[in-house]
Amino acid sequence: MRWQGRKQSSNVDDRRGKTSSGRKAAGGFGIGTIIIIILGLIFGFDPSSLLGIVGGGGGSTPATTQERELTQSEQQSGAFASVVLQETENTFNRVFRESYGANYQEPVMVLFSGQTQSGCGFASAATGPFYCPADKKVYIDLSFANTLRDRFGASGDFAMAYVIAHEVGHHVQNLLGYSQQVQQARGRVSKAESNQLSVRLELMADYLAGVWAHDADRSAGILEEGDIREAITAASAIGDDSIQKRSQGYVVPESFTHGTSEQRMKYFSAGYKSGDASKGTLDQFFSARDL
Repeated sequence: MRWQGRKQSSNVDDRRGKTSSGRKAAGGFGIGTIIIIILGLIFGFDPSSLLGIVGGGGGSTPATTQERELTQSEQQSGAFASVVLQETENTFNRVFRESYGANYQEPVMVLFSGQTQSGCGFASAATGPFYCPADKKVYIDLSFANTLRDRFGASGDFAMAYVIAHEVGHHVQNLLGYSQQVQQARGRVSKAESNQLSVRLELMADYLAGVWAHDADRSAGILEEGDIREAITAASAIGDDSIQKRSQGYVVPESFTHGTSEQRMKYFSAGYKSGDASKGTLDQFFSARDL
């Protein structure tokens, strides 16, 4: 991805290099829960309930903050993430203005190392990147790039660009009301049906990430050969079926909350090919009987 020297977003809250000596009590929080959170919240949407488990119970000890200078590698990864966020802002400012007749409310991206506090509760690197609708912020520990490469075999800078764009896609959904539709419906449907609604949100976020890739390439020419392949590899690696096969050796389709590898590749690719983020297209996508 051709990102060096490009404008960086002003909507970045970089908390890296700031550590707290205080320790939050976790209350019955064991390794099994950690594994569940890692698998369940990679690219997760609104993880407030599980984050509450991580951060709840037992109170906390007073915290003192210490700061250190970021390494050159950390500075570079932060600059890259900031450029990607800026490019998503360019895309969705234009989409909201031209397609929705509205102003785009740009999200804040929080960069952290290890752990931080979000509007959805306590967050750690184990939760993976996520979007919190309560404070309209994207949270990401950039060491997730190592997880993508080492655990999922998805390397390359555009794999991480896809991750960021996917979470921004959740922000777009929140602004357009799709997230609220799902939250309201969850109380009226079964667990399996609720999971399917979550899958729809995730696949739409993949589609919107593809729309961004299309627009960023057309308007700014930032994509290089192999970038789309990197994104598709990442989308495939984090499909529910792929993760379940890797972790437990078999799949449980009714438990899927993010979509299969095939679905995630399909909808990112569809967004990239069409570049169409009109409300009508998204409505049709969200109401489609068969994804």
